[in-house]
Amino acid sequence: MEPDGLDSIYRMYMKDVYRYLRSLCRDHQEAEDLVQETFYRAYLYLENCRDDKVKPWLFRVAYNVFVDLKRKQRRSVTKEGGYFNQLSDAADTPESKLLREERMNEIERAVASLPDNQRQAMLLYDFHQFSYQEAAEIMEVGLSHFKILLFRARQRLRQQKERSDQDERGV
Repeated sequence: MEPDGLDSIYRMYMKDVYRYLRSLCRDHQEAEDLVQETFYRAYLYLENCRDDKVKPWLFRVAYNVFVDLKRKQRRSVTKEGGYFNQLSDAADTPESKLLREERMNEIERAVASLPDNQRQAMLLYDFHQFSYQEAAEIMEVGLSHFKILLFRARQRLRQQKERSDQDERGV
């Protein structure tokens, strides 16, 4: 790949990689650090990647960087961070901002409550629009296993939503 290849890849995918890592680690600063590590590793191994597979490969690198961090954190104290805490500063009414923030917090809690592998499957397929095959490769699982993880994640979220709705109605 040409010398400006990583630069163009960075401009093209940095925001997607950041959002992916932010949704995995739920901390802005940590996600920024992980993005930098992801592109550092990408720089080292970019010649091993085919041009048509850059995005899935880059997400695989990002996932590996995240897993490495989690392994390192198991040996130390983990910290909790916000997720979806910073919403757009568009000219909205205070009420709409509050409602949107509450809804985002509900989504955050629901997705965060999923087992890691189910959350990972949902983030890759539903939020980052990878194909089943690409997402399965990123997670290093078989295609049928990936589909099961995604189905179970959606099913669990649906059940949580139904319970929440029942609680609101007082049933």
